[in-house]
Amino acid sequence: MESVKTTRMELIKIKSRIRVAGKGLNLLKLKRSSLVLEFFNLARQIELLKGSMEKSVEKAYESTKVAEIAAGKIALERIAAEQSKIGTSVTAKNVMGVKIPSISVSMGSLSAAYELISVPAAIYDAQLSYSQLFKMLIEIAEKENSLRKLLYEIEKLNRRVNALENVTMPRLISSAAYIKQRLDDMERDQIVSLKFVKGKLNEQGE
Repeated sequence: MESVKTTRMELIKIKSRIRVAGKGLNLLKLKRSSLVLEFFNLARQIELLKGSMEKSVEKAYESTKVAEIAAGKIALERIAAEQSKIGTSVTAKNVMGVKIPSISVSMGSLSAAYELISVPAAIYDAQLSYSQLFKMLIEIAEKENSLRKLLYEIEKLNRRVNALENVTMPRLISSAAYIKQRLDDMERDQIVSLKFVKGKLNEQGE
């Protein structure tokens, strides 16, 4: 504590820093709690999506077999080759200061008029099943990526909270207590000195 200035001004400054650190700690804990809630919410959504995905895979596989039987393998491959490319766009949404990716998917397909005339119903059903499966896979990948970002941010907040709670604030509180004790000691010394001087002056007066 030798480097700490034992003045009232320094005590005021340190008490102010303790108040600011306390407010910052509360805000960090609040943010961490919000991110933890969002983390578990995303985890539940992923679990539900993965459960639904198993059924979607089975449905897509069965629809392909039906389409192949109904229209033939050649027709199935020809129509698949005519599909335009899949388009994706990525934007970011803000969750308590954390940027989370949001992926939009536009599925390439034949024109609606062409599908009505030329695409057998069985192949259309198969196409629809795989489109839904693909979108589900993209959604799961997006949410898992968001989950990793949230986990990284939560761990970072934990380190900051621990540093404030277990290092910074105890050190400031200890410094404030030390300064107050030293000021109290100095005040007592001054009172004793004044009494001594007053006693001497009284003796001389007598």
